[in-house]
Parts: sequence; C-alpha cells; structure tokens
Amino acid sequence: MHMTNHHRTKEYTHTETSFSFRLLVENRSSSIIHFGHFKWDAASLTESAAAAWKNKGKLILIARRLCTLSEWEKEMEQEVAHLASRKVKNKTKMKLKEDMSPLLLQVFRSVVWVYSVITFLPWYLLSGASGSQARAKRVKARSVSGNPAGPYRAVSNQQKLVSQLHEGVDTLDKVFEYAVVHFPQRDCLGTREVLSEEDEIQPNGKIFKKVILGDYNWLSYEDTFHLSQRFGSGLAALGQKPLCNIAVFCETRAEWIIAAQACFMYNFPLVTLYSTLGGAAIAHGLNETEITHIITSKDLLQSRLKAILMDVPRLKHIIVVDKKRTSWPDLPRGIMVHNMAVVQELGSKPENIMVSRRQPVPSDIAVIMYTSGSTGIPKGVMISHSNIIAGITGMAERIPNLNENDTYIGYLPLAHVLELSAELVCVSHGCRIGYSSPQTLADQSSKIKKGSKGDTSVLRPTLMAAVPEIMDRIYKNVMTKVEEMSSVQKTLFVLAYNYKMEQISKGYSTPLCDRLVFRKVRSLLGGNMRVLLSGGAPLSAVTQRFMNICFCCPVGQGYGLTETCGAGTISELSDYSTGRVGAPLVCSEIMLKDWEEGGYFSTDKPNPRGEILIGGPNVTIGYYKNEQKNREDFFVDANGQRWFCTGDIGEFHHDGCLKIIDRKKDLVKLQAGEYVSLGKVEAVLKNCPLIDNICAYANSDESYVIGFVVPNQKQLTALAEQKSIRGSWEELCNHAEMEKEVLRIITDAAVTGKLERFEIPKKIRLSAEPWTPETGLVTDAFKLKRKELKTHYQDDIERMYGGK
Repeated sequence: MHMTNHHRTKEYTHTETSFSFRLLVENRSSSIIHFGHFKWDAASLTESAAAAWKNKGKLILIARRLCTLSEWEKEMEQEVAHLASRKVKNKTKMKLKEDMSPLLLQVFRSVVWVYSVITFLPWYLLSGASGSQARAKRVKARSVSGNPAGPYRAVSNQQKLVSQLHEGVDTLDKVFEYAVVHFPQRDCLGTREVLSEEDEIQPNGKIFKKVILGDYNWLSYEDTFHLSQRFGSGLAALGQKPLCNIAVFCETRAEWIIAAQACFMYNFPLVTLYSTLGGAAIAHGLNETEITHIITSKDLLQSRLKAILMDVPRLKHIIVVDKKRTSWPDLPRGIMVHNMAVVQELGSKPENIMVSRRQPVPSDIAVIMYTSGSTGIPKGVMISHSNIIAGITGMAERIPNLNENDTYIGYLPLAHVLELSAELVCVSHGCRIGYSSPQTLADQSSKIKKGSKGDTSVLRPTLMAAVPEIMDRIYKNVMTKVEEMSSVQKTLFVLAYNYKMEQISKGYSTPLCDRLVFRKVRSLLGGNMRVLLSGGAPLSAVTQRFMNICFCCPVGQGYGLTETCGAGTISELSDYSTGRVGAPLVCSEIMLKDWEEGGYFSTDKPNPRGEILIGGPNVTIGYYKNEQKNREDFFVDANGQRWFCTGDIGEFHHDGCLKIIDRKKDLVKLQAGEYVSLGKVEAVLKNCPLIDNICAYANSDESYVIGFVVPNQKQLTALAEQKSIRGSWEELCNHAEMEKEVLRIITDAAVTGKLERFEIPKKIRLSAEPWTPETGLVTDAFKLKRKELKTHYQDDIERMYGGK
C-alpha cells in the first residue's frame, strides 16, 4: 500500500447503534497518531493502518496488522452490522422471562390484541395520548450558539434564564411569607405520633427496636411561621448575630425546617452537616465555620457530638429539638444546653419578639452545606438566597400541576441538597410535607412492628424523592416476592409486566393492568404516587422501567450537584426513555468541554460529548475558605455568569436531553492502556439479584479489575444450600467456594450487560457487613466513599493483587 504525504480520514456513523469510528491512514513522517485513549508511534507502524472504533465512549484497538484500506473498510462494515443486531437484542433485555407454553402465550397475545383493537381508538381520543407522545418526542433544548459544545438551554428559555418563582420574592424568608399568606391554614409539616416502642429479639439473637406509630399530627403554614419566628427571636436573645454562622446537625424532621426558616428570617447563615460524618469531619466543619450555636437532637448529641465537644472550643450553646427535657451534667464547662421549646418561649417575650430583625438580601449566604465527603474532607459550599430560589424555580417548572393538594414524604437527609431543595419546592407551592425515615417508610421497614402500618401507607403521598439505592432495593424485594408466587400468579404478573413495558415504550398507558395487577405493588408507596424524583446517582434503566410499570407513575431522573443547588437537569414526565437525565432546567445552561485524555469531544458523532459545565443563577458562590478549589472548579464568563466544572462526562442527544456516560475521577487506566469506568462497571453489576452493593477497584499498575461485594443475604444463602455449604453469614461470605460461585455469576451478568473483557472483575471479596452511612463507607445518599472503602479493604486488595 503506497503512502501519500497527507493523511486520509474516513468516518462511519451508524445512528441506530450510537456507533461511530474513524479510519485514519498517515504517512511515516507523522510522529504520533491520536485515537482518544490510545497513542501509536506512526513510524513504528510502517505501512500498517491504525484503526479504532468508538462504541458508547470506549475505544478499543482492533488490530495492528498489514492490510489494505478496502480490507479495513470491509471489517468495519461487518462490525456495524453486528452492533445493529445487538441493539435489537438490548430492547428485550429488560423484559421478564415468560415461562409458559408457546400455545398459551399465543392465546394470551391474541386476547390482548383483540382487547387493544376494541379499546384503542376510544382511549386514544379521550386520554390525550397523541399530545403526550408529541411532548415526549419534541426537541427540549438547543444550543443557543449553534455550536455542538453549547451552551444548551431549554427551548422555552433560549433568550434568558429564569431566577425567581414570583416577582420580588427574592429571599427565602419572602418565599415562606408568600406561602403563609396564600395557604395560612393548609397543613404544612406533619409528624407521626409514637404510640409504643418495644424490643424484638431476632433468630440470630440480635435485638431490634420496633415502633407502633399513630396518625400524622400537622402544623399549618401559619403555625410553622410563628414557631420559626419565635425560634429565630430566641436564638438572637441567646447571642446569635446576623451574618454569623449557626449549625444544624439533626435528623430529617419538622424541627429541622422550623429551625432553617428561623435562620432564613433572621439572616443567620445555616451550616448543615451530615449526621453520619465521622467525628473529625464534624469537628472540622464546626471549627472552620466558627460555630458558637448548634441545633441538634438528643440522640445525636449523645451518640455523635458529645465525644468531640472538647475539640470545638468556640461552641457555647446547644439547642436540642426534642420536646422531652434531659439534663446533661457531664458536658464541658461553658457549654449550655437548651430545649427548642424553651428558646421559642424566650423568643416570644415582648422585649425579644419586638426587636427588629436584619433581613437578608439575595446575595447573602443562606446555607453553607458541607458535602458528604465521598472524595476526602467535606467541603462547605456557600449557597446564597438567590442561588436556592433559582434552583427551586427550575425544579418546580418540571413538576406539572404542583399545588397545595400535593403531599410530599420527607425522609432523605435534609443536609443533602436534593432533600432540602425538594422540601423548599413544596413549601413554595403550599404542599404538605409528612416526615418519615428509611426505617419506618413502608409496612415492611425494619423499625415497623409486624401488623402495623409504615409511613407511606398512612400518609399516601403524591410526591417523593429517592436515591437509586432505595429504588434498587424496592426492585429487588418485589422481584423476590414475584419468584415466591404460585405459577399462575407469577405468569399473570410477568405477562402484564411485559405487556405494559411494550405500551410504555409507545407512550401508552394501561389502566386495566394497573388496576388488576399492579395495585398491590403500588400500595407499597401508599397508592397515590404521581411523581417520583430520582437524584444523587445514576438510576439503572431496569430499575427505572420497573418503577414506571409497578408504581404506575413517571420517574423524573434529575442531575445536579451541591455546587449547583441540586439543579441542572430533570427529565420531563412525558419522556419515558431510560438512562437519560433530561434537558437543562429553565434556571440553567450546560456546555460540553472537550476532554482529550478520555477521548470525549464536542465534535463526536452522532452525539457531542465532553465534561459537563453548568452555568446559571443557581451556581453557588463557591467553597468556604478554599480559594484554590474555587479557582479549579468555578469560573465567571465574559457576561458575568458563574459556571461550575462538574467532572462528569455527558452527551447531548438530538432532542436536547443529556446522558451521563462517565466521570473523570472514576476513570482508571490499566497497565495495558485500557481505560475502565468504575461507575459503569458498578451500574451494570448492581442489576444482578445476588448483589446488594458493589465497589469496583482498579490499580494502574495492574492488568485487571477487582471488586468488593455486599451480597444479598437471601440469594447467597439459597446459593449456599444449592452447593451444600453451611455456616453462619460471616462464614459463608469468607468461604472460598462461595466467593468463586459469586464471581462466576457476576461474570455472567457482566457479559449479559455487555461489559468488555478488561472491565469484568477477575477477583472479588464478599462483605458480610452492609455498607450504610453509619459505617462511613457510603454517604447519606449511598454514594460510595472510594477512599474509605480502599482503606477498609486494603488487606484484601493486596491479597487479590497477589500481595503487591
């Protein structure tokens, strides 16, 4: 093959498979040929052709052999055809297996076909399905510059981003006052009464505390306003000054929001800390922000704060939110403990309540929110009043018909931006918020006594935010119950599930299936759910589709960060596609920045790709006392708008929706030069029923991936019985044969999930201990803390990598 003095490039694109590759032939004089993750010395290739193909963000070297250009083209065309056939197979992988005779299956499909023919036209005309389909397919965002890198904005806000819900309502105290004026007697905050508590001994000897709870007791918007006003006045009487930081370190409960609203009113910047942070991290946050007053609960004061009080020398006042008074005689000298009710009583005195307060301005700091510390020491993110209002304005726009008739269930940590933003969205629209916890959420939750009702059954919410970890658990629990059904029940469920999946993919609803088959599953979340918002981490397509089908409601998958007030994108409820996070919110715009090392460029075909940069009025002030990180992660453009560099890799689809495809910090280069996305490996393998949680790990000095696995106890125990292996839970997890069997199943799941050979873990460690926020191995949003997990499993890492 003769080489010319210029390079020739031929590009192939197959849009149905999201597949593209470039074929490049260069002369010897070129020093380096770049193909994203790979570099070749052109001189060493002599007259070979260097080729690579791209498939969903990964680059793989096909060969390094002598050949003609036509031979390469033929080989690549065959690869395109192969990928197209794989695309068809992927469409059916989310369906459940139909285990029945072909004849009966054909009879069922015939009956369904006749039913569909008879009912389709009247349903189509009356339900407005055509409008829903049009909304789902329309373009939702465009690049305002025409450049594939963006910035992308929602089609409704191409000219200007939105920053306020209502004209003149520009601080959080005004947002609450607006709600109080418009919904004074509506229920605002609800808490269930504890009727009784008892200890229940488990078969393994452990003791679990069980509760029987009564109905929800409600505070109206007016009641909540007066309690907040008195509390703010009382804090001021205790010496808390405007623009001086105050901390809240408390579980998610009504008192948290009452305290927050008090701080917003009196312009006390509110420092939030996760209740599951370690002692050193808590002390770091309190000292860095120079805290003198902290709001907490009796349990957290006893279990978390008491041990570090000597390390927080400025602390003078502890306000305990619990109603029952408790004495604390053994605290360090100089620290006073007050009950919230006593502080409110102090604040209601005429000489205190009549003192004029210093109202905030939009640019004042409302919250200093400490991150979960998933990548090291927690950072305090400074969030202004205007930042939060812009964020909740964007979120509210994506929830149709949001009004005072909606009920939201609050159970995620309020120290997390997702929960705080969601609750402020609800408050701004007059919704009622009923409080819960992961231990009391459903009838089957760990603290609910058998036979009594969980919080969702009593509250029957219409709105709920959830992290993928919780939805994955619901999915696995329901599917386990399905496996235990009689053959007739299971067949009916599977057929209905697959039928509804086909209808949803076409944009159609299935009212008969919903009523006859999925009503019982839907009742797990109260039966009234109309919107589920997923955030905090990527939600798998399988789990998202399961929630759509079984809970008969759309799942709005969102993307945002603490640094953007949780706002960035949320998928529209009419969009039933999976794996995407929707178009930019009306408060935000998004750009894609080329990442050469990872091989992601805005010029990629068929979709532009790159690091996600979020801009808009919701982008926060920056990190507290951390100018270096501020310079690294934030910048201001020529128009004066702030931007945040997320470190996440995304691609924009033709309709303006964003898909998260990678993360810079999760990308590890193996010894042979292959790049592995740890997050992608984990997302694929978490769909395996045997896995409750998994952390993939790779060392750049090694040639393979390893993993730490928290197995599902029921599934692993059943597997052990099949293999005639006996022992305690810890003994099963430490058994070499069980480790080998689990690895085999994981490998099968990885192959089914289309992971590449080098992405599949070659060795694993089974963990008998579940990863909860209390263990310090995951955040409150159940994100993996990779640094802590590496430290925790260091001995196992050395073992799996041969003692290196």
